[in-house]
Amino acid sequence: MTKKIVLAYSGGLDTSVNLKWLQEVYKVPVVAFVADLGQGEDIGAISRKATKTGASKVHVADLRDEFVRDYVYLALKANAIYEGAYLMGTSIARPIIAKYQIRVAKAEGADAVAHGATGKGNDQVRFELACKALAPELEIIAPWRIWDFKGRNDLFDYAEKHGIELPVSKDKPYSMDANLMHISYEGGILEDPWNEPARDMFLMTKDPSEAPDKPEYVEVEFADGVPTAINREPLAPAKLLAALNETAGRHGVGRVDVVENRFIGMKSRGVYETPGVTVLHLAHRAVESLTMDREVMHLRDGLIPKFSELIYNGFWFSPEMNVMRAFIEETQKGVNGTARIKLFKGQASVAGRKSPNSLYNPEIASFETFATYNSKDAEGFIRMNGLRLTLNKSLRRGL
Repeated sequence: MTKKIVLAYSGGLDTSVNLKWLQEVYKVPVVAFVADLGQGEDIGAISRKATKTGASKVHVADLRDEFVRDYVYLALKANAIYEGAYLMGTSIARPIIAKYQIRVAKAEGADAVAHGATGKGNDQVRFELACKALAPELEIIAPWRIWDFKGRNDLFDYAEKHGIELPVSKDKPYSMDANLMHISYEGGILEDPWNEPARDMFLMTKDPSEAPDKPEYVEVEFADGVPTAINREPLAPAKLLAALNETAGRHGVGRVDVVENRFIGMKSRGVYETPGVTVLHLAHRAVESLTMDREVMHLRDGLIPKFSELIYNGFWFSPEMNVMRAFIEETQKGVNGTARIKLFKGQASVAGRKSPNSLYNPEIASFETFATYNSKDAEGFIRMNGLRLTLNKSLRRGL
């Protein structure tokens, strides 16, 4: 029999209703856990709201630096992008929330954890796989899979009945998730993939058409694949990403509109704003282009889809993730240098890159000098690589 529940609480529509519903149905203490991942909200107000809604206790954890350092930066080192477009700001946030939710459950002597993820989404998988990996003894409660509510309109009605204040309304029912890495938008008019997002929906980025008419340049420094400074100013992880969000967002950089394949089998449409990390990915690639061995880079790049799937599908705390993490960290040794990025009207482009241990040798690469490179060597190289093609020609017909 359940004795105490720890709910991952954000103060949004789903978790606000979750908090009251769990108390009514289970009739046990419900502890609210609030993770500060830099979502830009008043954490104190969220905590007070949880108490007002009936939480027996509220735990708050400031996880901003750890989130960026150990989660966002790891995905950056891997150049992880799901299906070539989505930088996974929501996916990357779930494992750290689950880890600390479990710590709170153990500290409180709770025997159950709960989350507000819907029965159609990926977050239910991410939260629950993390729990099964870190604390399989805990009961997992997923209200969306067991209550009688049919949709979010029912949740609005329940919240109104119980006097629960909400950050969204029936007029603007977007399901939003925000942290230092991004803001995501789903639901509402976005459920029709033909509908263009409303111009007033975006919160992190300026409309590119209204962005400054003059480009801005930003320099990002890396040490072993980790961003360490912006415009020669060393910054801690959370402050660095916040600064880049502000700068890139001002120029309308980082908007993405995608239809993605959820792990559970359906397609969904999501709109994302990821300004700072968009710049970091571009800058990281630029420094890698100078410093990474060709074969190491190609091997790592071949693993990007798989690594991205592990993050997206919720396998952060899996054995295969541990193996791939070790490999990725090894590839980043020596990825040192600076990339200069140009921001203009919604676009970010590389304007320069340099490294103290660059593998790029202008004497070899230049078309103007051949002192250190004998062009005649290419003849034998091509002959040897073409040998099997020549031999294979006899097996092909009609070509």
